[in-house]
Amino acid sequence: MTIDGTAINFRYLSEPDMIEAGVQDIARCVDVMEETLILLNKGDYMMAGLNHNSHGAMISFPEKPEFEGMPADGPDRRFMAMPAYLGGRFNNTGVKWYGSNAENKKDGLPRSIHVFVLNDTVTGAPKAIMSANILSAIRTGAVPGVGVKYLSNPDSKVLAVVGPGVMAKTNTDAIMALRPSIETIKVKGRSQRGIDNFSAYIAEKYPSVTVVGCDSIEEAVKDADIVMASTTTDAAGPSAFPYFKEEWLKPGCLVAAPAAARFDDEFLAGNARLVLDAYGLYEAWEEEYGDQAFVLLGIPGTKWYDLVREGKLPKEKIEVVADVAEGKAPGWDPSTITLYSVGGMPVEDVAWATDLYATAEEKNIGQVLNLWDKPELA
Repeated sequence: MTIDGTAINFRYLSEPDMIEAGVQDIARCVDVMEETLILLNKGDYMMAGLNHNSHGAMISFPEKPEFEGMPADGPDRRFMAMPAYLGGRFNNTGVKWYGSNAENKKDGLPRSIHVFVLNDTVTGAPKAIMSANILSAIRTGAVPGVGVKYLSNPDSKVLAVVGPGVMAKTNTDAIMALRPSIETIKVKGRSQRGIDNFSAYIAEKYPSVTVVGCDSIEEAVKDADIVMASTTTDAAGPSAFPYFKEEWLKPGCLVAAPAAARFDDEFLAGNARLVLDAYGLYEAWEEEYGDQAFVLLGIPGTKWYDLVREGKLPKEKIEVVADVAEGKAPGWDPSTITLYSVGGMPVEDVAWATDLYATAEEKNIGQVLNLWDKPELA
């Protein structure tokens, strides 16, 4: 962004421009996400809502619209705006805006189509408007990576993936960047087609890794050092969420869950170590959704907050990964099963967008566009 007198220019970054700026560099993104989670833990951020922790604002549609032209509800049919401010070296404000419709896939389009607007925090002027599908996918994969960095066996050999969709690919990329010792990936999907698609992706990108398709979650997670739970929420509710039994998981295993996952209450209150990406998001979800948060979202940490509210789990049992990253809490323990819940927050998009914008400015990537030379309504 440049402001010359009253003139304002901003940078437009297409998807190819974002790739040139390094949006697919997931190892770099993991480092940026670690910085972000530490800033969140310190409180140097703002998000939407009265509590400043809201995931965002969403437009959904009725099952039977009264008005001509209004869309009907459908799978993943929504619009969402996710604004945030992040301090520290980032010191930027931005919003991710997207529309989503599962029917898009029939036309060769992604389920959701994202753009990101990065703004100057002082003036509010736009710095950049950028394609954000890859930005969003990479930061979604990188946040679980922070947990893998600190809470998994450094010499991990076996990864289990439950739900081999788009999210699983970026999650696996982060894990492979941090744990190149992985030799085997065991996969459980809803369909053979999903398993085959994921296997082809791994074979092309990591040819030395063996991929094994599994018929059950128990088979997939047995002997796994890291388990990635990346199955989207099911409309049928928690009974349909992927279920992980304590006895299936080996000591020292990390279960990273940026999507729906279900565990026994006794395991959660007992032997499991419970780690969140950030406290505030779950407190906001509890405030916004109450006892329906886990039902609607499936993110494991929302269930932990349910148990706290019901008096079945002491709140102090729930940790945050930033404390581990800063050395305030212990890291990987070979005798403990750790569950790492990841919710996803717009501050993460602000952080990654800021880093990529800096690269684009330095290398003059994208197009500089003029907002105005002199504002008509000043």
